[in-house]
Amino acid sequence: MTTLLPPRSTAAQVRAFVDTDARLRLLTPHAPRVYAVARIDDEPRRRWWRLADAERDRRIALLHARALEDVADPRIAADQVAGALVHVVAGRVLAPYLLEARCWDPGLDNLWIHQDSDGGIDWAAVADDTLRVLPDDPAAADDTVVVLPCEEALARWTAHRAGTALHAAHASLALCAPTDALRFWSLLGRAVVAGAAQIPLLAGTSRSVAARRGQLLLDAFLTLGLPVRGLAKLGKPCL
Repeated sequence: MTTLLPPRSTAAQVRAFVDTDARLRLLTPHAPRVYAVARIDDEPRRRWWRLADAERDRRIALLHARALEDVADPRIAADQVAGALVHVVAGRVLAPYLLEARCWDPGLDNLWIHQDSDGGIDWAAVADDTLRVLPDDPAAADDTVVVLPCEEALARWTAHRAGTALHAAHASLALCAPTDALRFWSLLGRAVVAGAAQIPLLAGTSRSVAARRGQLLLDAFLTLGLPVRGLAKLGKPCL
């Protein structure tokens, strides 16, 4: 199978985050921001807001109100917003995790969200672009990355950091929309399963490796008590 992504650069050639971000933009060339993230210090702050800030409740309420303009059912609108938030936090970092075993920090205090002129979420950014990588990563000797010992450790760290952000996002959404925890976390489980199936196809990389890493991430979420395998009517998220 021919890969759509070029080989990874060495640490001496380019910073690990820039290296990974450039390849993530190639996954969907017609929409390069689908999986990539920006460095917030490189962006003008117009239409950007930090997920940890006090305005999170208001921003998410506006997202729900905007969704209600397109659909009559409040629960469908809530699912749309929940899905967008899950993608911002977990769906984006899932791509480098599955393909390269590299992750930026998806934690609450590190993520910024960008909204387009119609009020929808169209991009994300990080304040700290330090990647977590494995010992065999070409950038492992670079002082701009943190090396974790194994895939399981990377999955656990990523799940913990993403979980903090998603807990806060769900709490804000629940203030304005008819959504419950079981349904919300089931959407997260579906995102991991769908990503493990689809992302390696976009990249032309190993589906079995992606499936293994996806399973480790699901297990890590479950260890944290997040019911990512809930709601049978949504489909059972198993790998």
